[in-house]
Amino acid sequence: MTKTYENTFTLLSRDCDLTGHWRPSAILESLQEAAGAHSNLLGCGREELLKLNQTVWVLTRMELHMIRYPAIGETVTVSTFPMPVRRYFFPRYFIITDAHGEMIGKAGSLWVIMDIHTRKMLPPGEVARLIPDNRDLSVPMNLPATVSAIQGEETVTMIHPVYTDLDVNCHVNNTRYADWLCNIFGVEMMTRLEPESIILNYNHEVLPDQTVTLHRILKGDQYQLVGRVDDLVAFEIGGMLRPRP
Repeated sequence: MTKTYENTFTLLSRDCDLTGHWRPSAILESLQEAAGAHSNLLGCGREELLKLNQTVWVLTRMELHMIRYPAIGETVTVSTFPMPVRRYFFPRYFIITDAHGEMIGKAGSLWVIMDIHTRKMLPPGEVARLIPDNRDLSVPMNLPATVSAIQGEETVTMIHPVYTDLDVNCHVNNTRYADWLCNIFGVEMMTRLEPESIILNYNHEVLPDQTVTLHRILKGDQYQLVGRVDDLVAFEIGGMLRPRP
């Protein structure tokens, strides 16, 4: 059984933002793809789950910390491994290193199994037995946190999911929320600042025909973005900003 998985690749212009550095959503995409590739090797990838009982993986929480953002042309390695199941939740960790083997980022995530038809979360069941025993491995951080509420300057924006926001599960892909966050910050702010940390809590999926109200709050170097669909909080993003080097 493959306890861990790693993928090494070179950053291309499509992976980077207007400053030439790895775009936050592209980082999350790389983590998602690494998790999917490892799940395939373990026999519990998307196609296997659909054949087994019409279920799919869904991300419920992610916390990313970047020590530095690499630039176009740099080689990076994403390493990932799961940890023992916690009730309904499958923890998975990620370590990002540069060409010299130095850690430049880390992330923790929680995943669940969802019925593709009822859209309901299901118990781990047989999938839990496919997860390797990685209790001998050291995790790079704690389990992903909840987003803390802050009081500060607030702006409100309405957004409708578009074609490029949606994935094969027919809802807004988890990585797109990072794009929504950066777009809400705007070009001027994102040219000066970068997220040191991004904590994402996914409470309810966002579907194609829904209208989302985005509430952005800033307090010093702290930020929070709350996405509401009607009276429900669909997702929350929080973290810290820092000046670009």
